[in-house]
Amino acid sequence: MISHHAYAVEPWCLRETELNLDVLAQSESVFSVSNGHVGWRGNLDEGEPHALPGSYLNGVHEQHPLPYAEGGYGFPESGQTVINVTNGKLIRLLVDDEPFDLRYGRLRSHERVLDLRTGLLHRVCEWTSPVGKAVRVRSTRMISFSQRAIAAVAYEVEPLDDRTNVVVQSELVANEQLPTLSGDPRVGAALESCLLPEENFARDLRLRLVHRTAASGQRVAAAADHVVRGPGSTRTSGESTDDVGRVTVTAVLDPGERLRVEKFVAYGWSGFRSLPAVRDQVEAALSSARNTGWQGLVDQQREFLDGFWHHSDIEVDGDAEIQQAVRFALFHVLQAGTRAEQRAIPAKGLTGSGYDGHAFWDTEAFVLPLLTYASPNCVAEALHWRQNTLPAARERARQLGLRGAAFPWRTIDGAECSGYWPAGTAAFHINADIAAAVVRYVRASGDTDFERRTGVELLVETARLWRSLGHHDSGGRFHIDGVTGPDEYSALANDNAYTNLMARANLRAAADAAERHSAEAAALGVDEAEAAAWRDAARAMSVPYVHALGLHEQSAGYTGLDVWDFEGTPPEHYPLMLHFPYFDLYRKQVVKQADLVLAMFLCGDAFERDQKARNFAYYEPLTVRDSSLSACVQCVMAAEVGHLRLAYDYLGEAALMDLADLEKNTRDGLHIASLAGTWIGLVAGFGGLRDYGDVLYFAPRLPESLHRLAFSLRVRQSCLRVDITGSQVTYALRQGDPVRISHGGELITLSEDTPQTRPLAPPTALPEPAQPPGRRPGPRR
Repeated sequence: MISHHAYAVEPWCLRETELNLDVLAQSESVFSVSNGHVGWRGNLDEGEPHALPGSYLNGVHEQHPLPYAEGGYGFPESGQTVINVTNGKLIRLLVDDEPFDLRYGRLRSHERVLDLRTGLLHRVCEWTSPVGKAVRVRSTRMISFSQRAIAAVAYEVEPLDDRTNVVVQSELVANEQLPTLSGDPRVGAALESCLLPEENFARDLRLRLVHRTAASGQRVAAAADHVVRGPGSTRTSGESTDDVGRVTVTAVLDPGERLRVEKFVAYGWSGFRSLPAVRDQVEAALSSARNTGWQGLVDQQREFLDGFWHHSDIEVDGDAEIQQAVRFALFHVLQAGTRAEQRAIPAKGLTGSGYDGHAFWDTEAFVLPLLTYASPNCVAEALHWRQNTLPAARERARQLGLRGAAFPWRTIDGAECSGYWPAGTAAFHINADIAAAVVRYVRASGDTDFERRTGVELLVETARLWRSLGHHDSGGRFHIDGVTGPDEYSALANDNAYTNLMARANLRAAADAAERHSAEAAALGVDEAEAAAWRDAARAMSVPYVHALGLHEQSAGYTGLDVWDFEGTPPEHYPLMLHFPYFDLYRKQVVKQADLVLAMFLCGDAFERDQKARNFAYYEPLTVRDSSLSACVQCVMAAEVGHLRLAYDYLGEAALMDLADLEKNTRDGLHIASLAGTWIGLVAGFGGLRDYGDVLYFAPRLPESLHRLAFSLRVRQSCLRVDITGSQVTYALRQGDPVRISHGGELITLSEDTPQTRPLAPPTALPEPAQPPGRRPGPRR
């Protein structure tokens, strides 16, 4: 686990004050830098020791056959896996011919700091070589938010005691040896040396490598240039081979003298452009970065983040750990999406190869809500990517005998990569999650051009799927059968409440959008009859409810299933899917992650308050949270129904998922959706934000341990600030046109310089519901 004394709790940075090889893999993930297009794991500059080398380009992947014991119609044939592209962060050092390797000699001190305000990763260490030569090494690393293709490193070395010969080798390296991460030998074979060399170049301080993937046919180029500052003895040279480009810098340094190397790296890739075109692309980006210079890139990075934090910062008084965690979360979610630009936002961002680099429903259901109110341009780009993948989604729907589009459960380029139907394709709710993201973005941004050009098409094609997937019964009720909701321990269920409620909203939104943009809808073949059929299905949508219990069912008949033997399940047998067959999980009442409870959050206007309380109390003892997506949702609904202490505990679990490595897999990359869930827990849970109506609705409440919570939201062209204490909330418009909000049902119009303060309703004291034995979240009080 990452939770050890080397991590200081600070409000604006993550600081590692010693090198702990036991958590090296996790540290590589948390110290990753990215801009959504280029990503570098937080490997040490010298490359070794390492756990998982990682340099990623969003969308670059290799294909491999999907394994099936028995084939079947409609099974996806090819998998997609993110690959480690050319490593441009490597800078090796030799001190009087001794390699700088922290496993040898004596490490006198070592510190790394990820500065969340500047977007820079700093490192400083003092090391004595095995023969007694002491040096201080400083480095600063960045991936530029302003110049999408650019990464950069500033590297300095100075002797501490004696005159020292130093050699710095700045490299581009392709086809690095990687640890085996998959049990499928076909995947391993596809990823081993998967970059085929096409060109290498070295001249003076400039390097370039161009490669092509064997199966997916993607061309990848990386180029580097350098600025070297040192004493008069400094000499440089360059060389390249198929997989290595190297600039070597040699110098003799006296104590107090420094050798400084500034390294600029440009990346580019394409699935169809020629070698000269991709080569020229990276050369142009590199020239622009050199013209800007290191300090210029640093200044641009700070300016970009100053704007982000002004509109999006969250202040938490009373819990320094949560304060650090939420800013860490905001920063990494921004890194995952800000320059993805019509590419997916993977579940791990660009911080590791977990989940094969795939994007899931996590993006639309968890990540895009945050970005809608923090960096809305990212949302438009992510949804443009979904629109660009519509041809594959339409083809998938046709293959399944359905109309419209069937978006993939997991993918990189838009093709379905999930080979397991019950927990893959059958989770059709991803269609409605995408539609909800469209509706939320348009409401929050007022971007009617986006709705006309992109939103209408996405809403129409997703609605068509529901109308063809579901059916009216003899009494007129509309049912959607044989689907899997968010809870992956229940599969192929009839009338999953979450799916049906989200589909209902999707159908209504599509009909409304088609009415607003009739020309665009007509161009898609929508007529009055089709739109009327959508509205009919929405009105007649079946939502399972057991009157005898006063409960909504997760799916039809769910409350009649046998309850899982929680008392007989030892703690070491969680997560359950690693110790029990899905057959057994599917036929019992046990919930992997919030499902009906998520429906109460996202479709809250479909439930009465007392229904929410009863539903929450019923499903809480069944929910084992074997997914990182659950805690933040349970936080939100626990807060709404009055369990503020429990909500606070769930917030801690979501916030510390990676900083404390709670699921023991942060080594594979960060949980971007759980990071976004930290924002959701604070803003939707304790801020009470709901956005499923025409105005933003707030019902704030704070647990006793938190003295103050303040956050900002971008709404249309305005910036709204919400400041909550234990007894009152103040709403203020920091800039922009007036905004209408609802505070507990009271409509308020906010204008600049006229903040509005309202008292908080006293919390309702309720006995806390039970949790499955041994699965209660760790207490924060």
